[in-house]
Amino acid sequence: MKDALRYHWPEYVIEAVGLGCFMIAAGLLTTIIELPTSPVRVAIAGALWRRALLGTGMGLTAISIIYSRWGKRSGAHLNPAITLSFFLLGKVAGWDAFFYVVAQAVGGLLGVLATARALGMWFSDPPIHYIVTAPGARGVAVAFVAEFSMAFVLMAMVLVMTNERVLAPFTGLVAGTLVALFVVVGAPLSGMSINPARTLASAWPAHFWQAVWIYAVAPPAGMMSAAFAYVQVRTSAAVRCAKLQHDRMHRCIFRCGYAAISPEVSETRLVTE
Repeated sequence: MKDALRYHWPEYVIEAVGLGCFMIAAGLLTTIIELPTSPVRVAIAGALWRRALLGTGMGLTAISIIYSRWGKRSGAHLNPAITLSFFLLGKVAGWDAFFYVVAQAVGGLLGVLATARALGMWFSDPPIHYIVTAPGARGVAVAFVAEFSMAFVLMAMVLVMTNERVLAPFTGLVAGTLVALFVVVGAPLSGMSINPARTLASAWPAHFWQAVWIYAVAPPAGMMSAAFAYVQVRTSAAVRCAKLQHDRMHRCIFRCGYAAISPEVSETRLVTE
């Protein structure tokens, strides 16, 4: 544990900052688009078009984080479900997985609190209400299936693309596109979380725990199922790294397979058990 903290703390901080920034962007965009007194809300009456605008903003935010220098260094998981899936695949050491999850939870919460501090009642009161995630009108079962399905698709895409040399550079673009589509399609069904840390970050200050178990269970279950399915088709040896964007300019703290393929593309690897 001490070695993990000593050598890998920059990656943990990056994960916290990354999800924190994502939550700040989500809070700002949702307030601007959905606050009843907002000029954007007045100008765009259709809920579908507002979700499309919000989805575009969140997708671009995700892409920016993934392709940033910091995102390339930590791997830009920003999601405990992704981290735990790569842990089960044997690409992330135990203490790294633990501290990634803790950092993501803390970073997401701090991002929401910072947004609440800046926007006040605009953000904290309904209808924005800390951008909490909750099942839609179709109920808990539909919300669970939606969260599971979106998480499955996202993780399956990450595994397929990151492990194909031609496709790997475009993983972040496709991930951002999926985030945008999920906001449009999934938000009315489940609030579109697919991230336990994201849901916790909003639920805690809002004291809103309605069906929170869905967002703690469905996203990890969906992503782990995708990881299991990928291994059944390709075997675990086909999983090269736990980063969404791997390049030679940034060190990799994971059990990276790129060194075995081409030693010159792997930076110093500090892997702690």
